[in-house]
Amino acid sequence: MTVLADVGRPTVRQVVPDGKRVTVDDVVARVLSAPTSVPFADEAIAFCTAFGERLRRVSRGRPETQALAYWMRAAELRRLRSAFAALGDDRTMLVPRGTVFHIPPANVDTVFVYSWVLSLLVGNRNIIRLPRRAGDQAALITQVLGDLIEDGSHPGIQAANAMITYEPDPAVTEALSAACDLRVIWGGDATVTEVRRSPLPPRATELTFPDRFSLAALDARGYLALARDERQGLVERFFADAYAFDQLGCSSPRLVVWIGGVTESDLAATDFFTRLARTAQNRGYGIDAAAAIARLGFLHRAVIDRPVVSTRFHGNHVAVLRLDSCAGIRGEFCGGGVFFELRLDALSDLAEVITPRDQTLVQFGFDREELMALVRDLNGRGIDRIVPVGEALTFDRVWDGQDLVQAFARRTTVDLERMHLT
Repeated sequence: MTVLADVGRPTVRQVVPDGKRVTVDDVVARVLSAPTSVPFADEAIAFCTAFGERLRRVSRGRPETQALAYWMRAAELRRLRSAFAALGDDRTMLVPRGTVFHIPPANVDTVFVYSWVLSLLVGNRNIIRLPRRAGDQAALITQVLGDLIEDGSHPGIQAANAMITYEPDPAVTEALSAACDLRVIWGGDATVTEVRRSPLPPRATELTFPDRFSLAALDARGYLALARDERQGLVERFFADAYAFDQLGCSSPRLVVWIGGVTESDLAATDFFTRLARTAQNRGYGIDAAAAIARLGFLHRAVIDRPVVSTRFHGNHVAVLRLDSCAGIRGEFCGGGVFFELRLDALSDLAEVITPRDQTLVQFGFDREELMALVRDLNGRGIDRIVPVGEALTFDRVWDGQDLVQAFARRTTVDLERMHLT
């Protein structure tokens, strides 16, 4: 296979395994020369378990990285292996797709690991384009990963996987896209549009995770019925949902919908956001000067351009923009503790608010029947997952409605029944 025969051999920096600058066609040639693996091979499981254990030891004080390490524990890997086995039957076998090109987002440091590990476990070769400006957690993860790969104890993993970074260069993206069997784009609408300028081979497929919007639905009466310590516990779980990644993760709630009457919703909201601001302050949350200026500009534009009827500020940590509708709120967003707020009489009214862009609904105070009724009313118009407060950022193999374990595999059927034509 000839790659980049006419573009002067552009280079990339190979973050893992060795940190050197290499040509993109050397990366492609190295990875493609490695064989794919059987799904959930012993080496892959041992590698992921060791990676998770090392990460757990160095991630104290980093809840997102700790959650990633916990996700790679042996019990979870066994559960994934069982779930994968259940996708086949006596006439269907799932096998690797081949080579997967991953393009993770810049705003969530841990996403590239979830995507890569699932693909690796299924048995694929992998090339991961890391963001050029990695955050502290991404740097820690790649350091741990590099140390583990370079110790020589997992030669199959080292041969079949590469993590690289490069300045924007269509020639590099085209070369990597031309070499893959599956391309996975996590970077939002603009990234999806840009990467799609690089064609895929006719046989290849693509998974995209464009810009999404997430929200919370809270039962006002249920919140007011909580004891003080229960309210605080709920608020702390919401803080974890919203403030990780500066509220810019695709599943971070940006809109809080109170379900209930006007008086009870106002009382609940005042108590909730006051506690949230105090929690953010106590946890030492803050944003830098540039983000603070961007936040201020966003707030002014939102008041002018969006259906904002009032504003409330709880110190520097929480800004609440009360709405009379949800028109136009799903575009630009600054994060950093800014919340849109809406009141509805009943959970069923939420169906009129949801759009196809909406991903995660964080909820408190509703039972399964109410939530299933909402899903039936939506009938596919939006919302991919509904989770309790505190679980917005918990990763699962089903993301944005896509079963990633299945997406990283291809199905081979063996049908020995003879067809009788009459």
